[in-house]
Amino acid sequence: MMLVAVANGLALGIFGEGAVSNALLESFVVHVRAVMDSAGSERAALITTLGGGVMGLVFAAVHPDRLRALVVVDGWARALADVDYPIGLSPKEVARRVEQSETGWGQGMMLDQFAPSMRAVPGLRQAWARYERFAASPGVAHAMIANLLELDVRHVLPAIHVPTLVVSHRDAPFGGRFGEYIAAHVEGARFVELPGIDNLMWAGDQSSILGEIEAFVTGARPVQRSDRRLATVMFTDIVDSTRHAAELGDQRWRELLERHNEIAHAEIDSFQGQFIKDTGDGLLATFDGPTRAVLCATALAERMPQIGVDIRSGLHTGECVRRHEDIGGIAVHIAARIASQATAGEVLVSNTVKELVYGSGISFEDRGAHDLRGVPGEWRLFAPAGYHDPVEDALTAAQQF
Repeated sequence: MMLVAVANGLALGIFGEGAVSNALLESFVVHVRAVMDSAGSERAALITTLGGGVMGLVFAAVHPDRLRALVVVDGWARALADVDYPIGLSPKEVARRVEQSETGWGQGMMLDQFAPSMRAVPGLRQAWARYERFAASPGVAHAMIANLLELDVRHVLPAIHVPTLVVSHRDAPFGGRFGEYIAAHVEGARFVELPGIDNLMWAGDQSSILGEIEAFVTGARPVQRSDRRLATVMFTDIVDSTRHAAELGDQRWRELLERHNEIAHAEIDSFQGQFIKDTGDGLLATFDGPTRAVLCATALAERMPQIGVDIRSGLHTGECVRRHEDIGGIAVHIAARIASQATAGEVLVSNTVKELVYGSGISFEDRGAHDLRGVPGEWRLFAPAGYHDPVEDALTAAQQF
């Protein structure tokens, strides 16, 4: 009866008089059940992450008949430390995070907190900042995050009797210790700790997370179909995109991005490249020939000022891992780091690319040694300085002879 009462608005029976934001939890329980009813789903596997884990734990306790399994990725039952809960965050740390949620909201602050390895990906911060602004005002975000960090559902854990998988990332802000606690207090729960510094499920080694979830839910570990191949990776982004967006307004900025993407797709196709994805204000593409990649990046840099923007580009050749429609691997990160070193209208390439295009007719200017954040060693970068077609040169020489 007490568990049913949670969904009916009498949550204090479980959480105690000091609990906060019970309406938030009750609303979540009601909404998840309504969505499942609307979809005709009798029983589902519920996958949650971060603050959603608190709500998923409550739903599993209230409606065990509606779940085949519960998965909690980098979640917590309580974020704040207590006398009997030393693993939690200190009151000072919680206050800092809450304050940051108000001052930094709308600027991509969650990317810094929960996906630090992705901070240098061109365009991602701007895209994440837009997501924050569309999701809530700073005041609402402040209240929401403050509530989530104050919730305490530890008393719910012994009432969960559905198959439960808890996944934590060892070095992430909400990592192993929070997940270990949940798994230790949910009957029969399985705990998996993965390496990594990111909490967001789409950051870091996504295949490992998905593999653990698929194995737990289906009983069979997925067959690895990663397609490793050598490719030249091109990252581009629009310089001063935030300023452009502010000056143009949402509608004109969207129109400009659409025009940017049309030009980019056309040039990538003409140089036989493969468009992988856009990054909000830039793009990721691959080429099986580094010469075509350099020529495409140069052509894009020359064309984009026609629509009123400058772009910067970074290229590197290395082994990539193909995952469905996306790619991963250190070569992708290196190309992104190189792009971040470029100036407006500039194309920068690694020494690997420069050596591979030897004899192509492309000349380069040395841009010196650089430290690429997160990549060991110094990297010498080069900028294309000119191009002459070696075939035409040979034909001209033969005619003169």
